[in-house]
Amino acid sequence: MTTSNPAENITSSSQPKYPVVSGWIQLNDHTYVRSSAEWGANTGLVVGSEKALVIDTGGGPRQAKELADAVRAITDLPITVANTHAHFDHVFGNAYFRNHLGVMDIWAHHSVVKDLLETGLLQRKFVRGVEPEMELAEGLDTELDFPNRLLEEAPVDLDLGGVTVTFFYLGKAHSRGDMLVGVDGILFAGDIVEEGGHPSFEDSYPHDWQRVLGKIIAIDELYPVVIPGHGQPVDMDFVRMQFHKLRQGIRVSEAAIHEASADYTKAIPVLPYGPLQSRHLIQRLKKSATRATED
Repeated sequence: MTTSNPAENITSSSQPKYPVVSGWIQLNDHTYVRSSAEWGANTGLVVGSEKALVIDTGGGPRQAKELADAVRAITDLPITVANTHAHFDHVFGNAYFRNHLGVMDIWAHHSVVKDLLETGLLQRKFVRGVEPEMELAEGLDTELDFPNRLLEEAPVDLDLGGVTVTFFYLGKAHSRGDMLVGVDGILFAGDIVEEGGHPSFEDSYPHDWQRVLGKIIAIDELYPVVIPGHGQPVDMDFVRMQFHKLRQGIRVSEAAIHEASADYTKAIPVLPYGPLQSRHLIQRLKKSATRATED
């Protein structure tokens, strides 16, 4: 059974009550999401009458094959791909989709190509033990396949046939190239929003990230349902909670950097994140402060 208003299926604890179809959580008549077993990254599927859109392709050919088979359990239509950002668990399946599903167009923010050129090789180590061929760049479908349809600053509408998705960019956040995908009251936010675990700050822009969360909250009437990069579908109350938690984390971190620059890591136990994420947050803020001083 489908629902015309996906927001009705979000509970106060942000847990969904959606039907499951062929392993996909069905958000409405034409929009689906499923999570990977390894990294919990979400893949979206939006089906029109002429073609379908897959949002994020997994961490390598093994995972991508599972996703592609799951896609074909729902639709036989031609596939377009969108990458929300340049991290391995969202883009390393591109080659499989291109080679086996005949994908012609892969959409992403324009910075994703540069990011993959700079970090793609380094990211291969993160799939160790899960995607061994991808780690070693050995075997079929292990090449880095770059997006060829690039989003600049203006939003882009893509007509799938009776269903229109919108690609748009609100600024640097979890990475410098976080593209959002909106469709019929549902927002695929990539790793800008995280549920079930702490956000990752390794190459993030914390102040910009907070501003982007604020921009998402400002369009809550358009998108009452948010699909995070990892975890269960959430509502805007969850996004507000993440916004305030990040604001608190920034304030505490910057106070620690200012007051005890030699040992600012003392702030880690009081930050609202895990030790590793807290350390990365402080490091990114310290790097940002150093850059501002140099400028």
